[in-house]
Amino acid sequence: MSLYFQSLFCVLVTILFQAKSTSAKTAATTRTTTSPSVLNTANRPITQPIKSRNTKKTDQILNMKLNPQEKSIDELDFLDDLRSKYSHQPVFIQCVEEIALSLLPIFEDPENGAFYKRAFVAMTEPERIMSFRVPWEDDQGFLHFNRGWRVEFSSVLGPYKGGLRFHPSVDEGVLKFLGFEQIFKNALTGLPMGGGKGGSDFNPKGKSETEIRRFCQSFMTELFRYLHPSTDVPAGDIGVGGREIGYMYGTYKRLANKHGEGVLTGKSQLFGGSPLRPEATGFGLVYITQLVVKKKLNRSMEGLLCAVSGSGNVAQNAAKKLMELGAKVMTLSDSNGVLLFEEGMNKKDFDEIVQCKNVNRDRLSSLDGKTSGRYIADQCPWNLDVHFDVALPCATQNEIDEAGAEMLVKNGVLALCEGANLPTNLEAQEVIRGHPDIIYLPGKASNAGGVAVSGLEMSQNSQRLTWTEEEVDAKLQEMMESIYHQMEEVTQSGGTLEKGANRAGFLKVATAMKELGWVS
Repeated sequence: MSLYFQSLFCVLVTILFQAKSTSAKTAATTRTTTSPSVLNTANRPITQPIKSRNTKKTDQILNMKLNPQEKSIDELDFLDDLRSKYSHQPVFIQCVEEIALSLLPIFEDPENGAFYKRAFVAMTEPERIMSFRVPWEDDQGFLHFNRGWRVEFSSVLGPYKGGLRFHPSVDEGVLKFLGFEQIFKNALTGLPMGGGKGGSDFNPKGKSETEIRRFCQSFMTELFRYLHPSTDVPAGDIGVGGREIGYMYGTYKRLANKHGEGVLTGKSQLFGGSPLRPEATGFGLVYITQLVVKKKLNRSMEGLLCAVSGSGNVAQNAAKKLMELGAKVMTLSDSNGVLLFEEGMNKKDFDEIVQCKNVNRDRLSSLDGKTSGRYIADQCPWNLDVHFDVALPCATQNEIDEAGAEMLVKNGVLALCEGANLPTNLEAQEVIRGHPDIIYLPGKASNAGGVAVSGLEMSQNSQRLTWTEEEVDAKLQEMMESIYHQMEEVTQSGGTLEKGANRAGFLKVATAMKELGWVS
């Protein structure tokens, strides 16, 4: 009987082993078939995002065309390994390829091209990434969890510098895209700042002030250990304004027992903030727009019809400065719709919008009938069949698509000056580039005013001084003018302002990497 059971046991083991082998072969076949971006090394990896639980966001990513210039993209074969490793981060890959394309003449330099390629590849890898859990309690006493990140991308030129974004679209790939852009933006300012970015997939929309405070305190409880004035100095971004910076700085002070340190910028002037820091990105955008309109079009801002998207900090302050210079602000928007001011926004309209967004924390739809503008639901400025002289996208990445760019061209736009980070997707960029008479200012240059004044805030904190608003404004205008001249140097040899921004920032960082001995 015992022999019978032993034989039966052997048969069962054999059957199980065969079933396991068959399953493994099937899985291997499936992986080979469905993962060419990882296993097919003979061809350039296919850039496909992984499935996400956020289906709306995933659909938007899947619909993006990342290779509008296939021939040029093919010349970037030195990025194949990067594409393979990060094929699930399409926005990051889009950003890298976009910058690399503008640097092709540098990469083809017979003497230094190989070095520049090595330097560029090194720049695309963050020095470190921190990821952490952020628990917080809602007003009903229920515990929630979000992810927090800090991407410390490059310390070549100085401490990591870049904002914190609280938005449900945030993930590691989005923050890597923003952090990579930040490297070149910070380099253009001329200040000793590296590049970084951070944030969380927490959605502040619909949350009470108490819930937001609890979340900010929990977020900083994890982040504070990585911050130092000489190491990493975050600031605000989408979903993180002066209120949130205050909550986080208050938590830092309690945890670290260090006061007056410049570990966050965008603070209230009551505890170390700089004059004009909240206004700096919007003001800087308008200052450089004013300069390029004067240089390229021989016109002033007076009477120009300007479309501004978004209604947050950048958009509000851009609109404010545009009105001060005599331009007509035609639009402001949020994710639900757009306010169209056919005769231009007036001071009363602006005050109503500030009250709505900064105090009431409400949607622009609540202003329907309360301003001189007309509210149009489910639209953005770039869908409207209206003539604008200057387009200033200040909302978020990839907000202008191909159809939006074609609408702008059809209606005779003169300039596209980016207030947000990468607000014009690759297809839309190709449309704009197909009309060289249209001025195109990339965000890494035109929205650098915010980080420029952040750098000035760091300087004031180090000196334990506070400069006057007039001093800061003068320095901001000087830096925006310097950024424009760096771009203009390339245009004199036949390049564009966009290429000038990328090349000036890249060469500065690459040269510093060589002198530090980080790349040879």
